[in-house]
Amino acid sequence: MEIRKIVTVVEETHKDGEKAVAQPTRKASVAAVIKNPFAGRYVEDLAELSEIGEQLGRMLAEKAVKALGIAKEEANSYGKGAIVGEKGELEHAAAILHPRMGKPFREEVGGGKAIIPSAKKLGGVGTGLDVPVHYKDAAFVRTHYDAMEVRLPDAPRADEIVVAIVVTASGRPHPRIGGLQVSEIKGEDGLR
Repeated sequence: MEIRKIVTVVEETHKDGEKAVAQPTRKASVAAVIKNPFAGRYVEDLAELSEIGEQLGRMLAEKAVKALGIAKEEANSYGKGAIVGEKGELEHAAAILHPRMGKPFREEVGGGKAIIPSAKKLGGVGTGLDVPVHYKDAAFVRTHYDAMEVRLPDAPRADEIVVAIVVTASGRPHPRIGGLQVSEIKGEDGLR
């Protein structure tokens, strides 16, 4: 894996709308800009990208937890995404994000029974991606439905892939739409 850069962003919200937030909400994105080994050519076997996904799942999640200044068990929500440069294909993002990234990502955030939501797209330099997140142990916890934009002004170049993960230390600033609460999670199926 050839990494050109890693970018970490921590967002801390102290006021949302017209109301101060009692406990600031925090989320972190960590994005790696990597060279796409299959840029400009069709390759049937994408196992190399799946191996890269496994490495990045661990590394990026560890960096996100560290950036938030929390113990890994304190991570609340998670999500992942990728932007493939114009000489790549959407399946390159899928190969990184899906087969092997989840297990090491979950280990670095202290578990996670829920599926890790994801987004992927093709784009040029400066393309943004809204990485979706939800509660790591129960996908139906509405207080944690959110997203964080990842946008790098110089990536992805045509032969690169931006791979990003997002981890939060809380839900949204002023959640009040009802639904399943964290205190009500059964933790049996990753949904409720």
